[in-house]
Amino acid sequence: MKNDIRREWEKEVEFVKCMSGQMYDTKIPARDAAHQAANDICWEFNNTKPSDVKRREELIRKLFNKVGKNVYVEPFIWVGFGTNIEVGDNFFANNCCNFMDPGKITFGNDVFVGANCGFYTAHHPIGTELRNKYYEWAFPITVGDNVWFGSDCTVVPGVTIGSNVVVAAGSVIVHDVPDNCVVAGNPAKVVKQLSPDGTTRAAREV
Repeated sequence: MKNDIRREWEKEVEFVKCMSGQMYDTKIPARDAAHQAANDICWEFNNTKPSDVKRREELIRKLFNKVGKNVYVEPFIWVGFGTNIEVGDNFFANNCCNFMDPGKITFGNDVFVGANCGFYTAHHPIGTELRNKYYEWAFPITVGDNVWFGSDCTVVPGVTIGSNVVVAAGSVIVHDVPDNCVVAGNPAKVVKQLSPDGTTRAAREV
């Protein structure tokens, strides 16, 4: 990412606050420029011919901070900046996913993301005074290995999801998720335990 305009935002004091979990001011020209640059890459990716697999992979590797082997992302994709997104090997994201990354979003290996999923690290003040002045926090999202998100899942700021996890379609993840389980609902709760090899360990409700 040499000479990437998005890196100029990382030189700002407000960026340091953002990455350390402090409230920060979003009205910084370098931040706006970084977001616009990410949108431009997303636009190019989303308008690249589906058959041009090579170019699509090049753009994903340009957009994200770290990309493993055998990564496949379908359009349409939207990000906040892209520079805070890291994906491991064998990452797959289906259509129309949103990765809002003022904070870090990290995926392990062998993660499948269904269509219309959203991962949101930005958190706005509840009170109107600060919110209307465009202050916010950013809290990281971390996902382990061997995780499958069904379609239309939402992951909120600060959540850690373990390894060997299935997230049922339509779930809203507001709390950390342990290893070896299936979660479902809004808010999502553990509904089934899995063996470390991914097979069902217990069919009972938890």
